[in-house]
Amino acid sequence: MRVISGIAGRRKLVSPPGMDIRPTTDRIKETLFNILAPYIYDSDFLDLFAGSGGIGIEALSRGAGSAVFVDNSNTALNCVKKNLEITGLNSNAEVLRMDACAAVSRLYTMRKKFDIIFIDPPYKQEIEKNVLFQLDKNRILKEDGMIIVEASSDTGFDYIEDTCFKISREKKYGSNKHLFIAYK
Repeated sequence: MRVISGIAGRRKLVSPPGMDIRPTTDRIKETLFNILAPYIYDSDFLDLFAGSGGIGIEALSRGAGSAVFVDNSNTALNCVKKNLEITGLNSNAEVLRMDACAAVSRLYTMRKKFDIIFIDPPYKQEIEKNVLFQLDKNRILKEDGMIIVEASSDTGFDYIEDTCFKISREKKYGSNKHLFIAYK
């Protein structure tokens, strides 16, 4: 696993041991950031279920103004901190150890807003549903911002109609997909 492009490009990242965390492959990460390229520079980026921090670090490397990394695992967050040190990108980063829904609520009370929110929860547990409803309740997405959810390709999102959001794009990669979500 590595940073693909930007000021920290080609730097190798560490990943937490075990199979609990599945880093986004370089191919999928590159496709994702090709889509996000026009929106990254100087953006405020939120990486929920950060794991190794690879997505948020890629955003910082490509010019995001700030990134907040959220995970409820000490092992994962220690990995994020180490990767931020390796890349030298820790000055514009904040790391929070907490549940994603609690983090959304806390960030709302702190009056933080984000241009891009990336959500990559464990697959097939409907966790993304709870997070999207929390984001609907606690509006931390900027008006013209976007949410990207990484999910298994068979995950349904019919409930999105019950929120203030709409699906604006879907990109499938075989066994998983990215949904791009914006305000209606």
